[in-house]
Amino acid sequence: MEMKKYDIMAAGHLCIDIIPLFADSGVKVFDDILTPGKLVNVGEVKINTGGSVSNTGIVMKKLGLNVCFCACVGDDALGRITTDMLKRNGSAEGILVRNNIPSSYTIVISPPGIDRVLLHNPGTNDDFTFSDLNPDLISQCKSIHFGYPPLMKRMYQNEGEELMKFFKISKQAGATTSCDMALPDPDSESGKVNWRQVLKKILPYIDIFLPSVEEAFYMLDPQKFLEMKKRYNGAELLGHLTPEDYSRFADEVLSMGAKIAALKAGYRGFYVKTQGKKIFDSMGLAKPADFDNWSNRELWAPAFAADNFATAAGSGDSSIAGFLTAFLRGLSIEQSLKFATCCGLQNVRVPDAVSGVKSWDETTAILKSNMPMIDIGCTAKGWNFSKEHQLWTGPKDQCCN
Repeated sequence: MEMKKYDIMAAGHLCIDIIPLFADSGVKVFDDILTPGKLVNVGEVKINTGGSVSNTGIVMKKLGLNVCFCACVGDDALGRITTDMLKRNGSAEGILVRNNIPSSYTIVISPPGIDRVLLHNPGTNDDFTFSDLNPDLISQCKSIHFGYPPLMKRMYQNEGEELMKFFKISKQAGATTSCDMALPDPDSESGKVNWRQVLKKILPYIDIFLPSVEEAFYMLDPQKFLEMKKRYNGAELLGHLTPEDYSRFADEVLSMGAKIAALKAGYRGFYVKTQGKKIFDSMGLAKPADFDNWSNRELWAPAFAADNFATAAGSGDSSIAGFLTAFLRGLSIEQSLKFATCCGLQNVRVPDAVSGVKSWDETTAILKSNMPMIDIGCTAKGWNFSKEHQLWTGPKDQCCN
């Protein structure tokens, strides 16, 4: 395999996360904590880089990959803090500075045991375009990962034209490409985009597509997604979607051009479905080490049960980092799924997005400790549990059926 300076470029959405720490009061309803006119005492504040570039990129660096970052910041104090923090965790030569545009930040309100609320200013993320890619820097990367285009205005406008150019130039450079999404607010500009058309445009240039199952559902069929959300009073849909739903979403993604469809599913784990091996030759410099192992697979790895749950902030990013790192190290698809769920577990034990994940060797040792898993309730026809790999195999899995 051709040697490159960097294993992976982490590109896309970048911000500063400002996280006030809440004491565990035992309250489980958000409105009981934050109400108008109420003074809420909090602990110290954590200030970390956030967004896909930071969350996924730094975890991959902790797992041993050589990572460079590519994003935009403003010419302001937050931008300088962001860049300085990234320099400690990889190469910041792909970080560009915009004048007269504020840096992006997010205030993360995440009381223990309650799903977080995010107050977000997109800032320079809305100004990021494919032209911000440095061709010389891309040529030094074996793979390119882009995260959160629904939170970046130029990336989703014109049915994702700029995003398509980003992935096209990456593929032309021979890189293996991957993409993570974010769930748009249905009432926002991003939420009104025809995401199905965007996917048709970008997926021929994306090797590994890694949205959450809810993101995939919304982008493929927003009307049914919103109807289902209304039916369950706005609740998370993870527990209401069937294995057939996961298979259907993955099949649509693969039919549009992706080679590997991976759906993050929170406490239900990490699902993956892949194309046949004939198409894997087009996956670039980081194509799978074992085509037979990775082709025509349908697998679902249950999440590990967290003994000390702090927050889900960044858990999806950490699971992606685990999956991609194992993939880039040449591991099997079964092992890659277990590293995904193990990194997700480590993440939810701490209040920030990256500090919980340990080194590659430490993560490997954690996986060998036989941690308990959460029952995903997979009773659908054709699904079987593999005791050898400790995950579920689907009806279309070519290795186990």
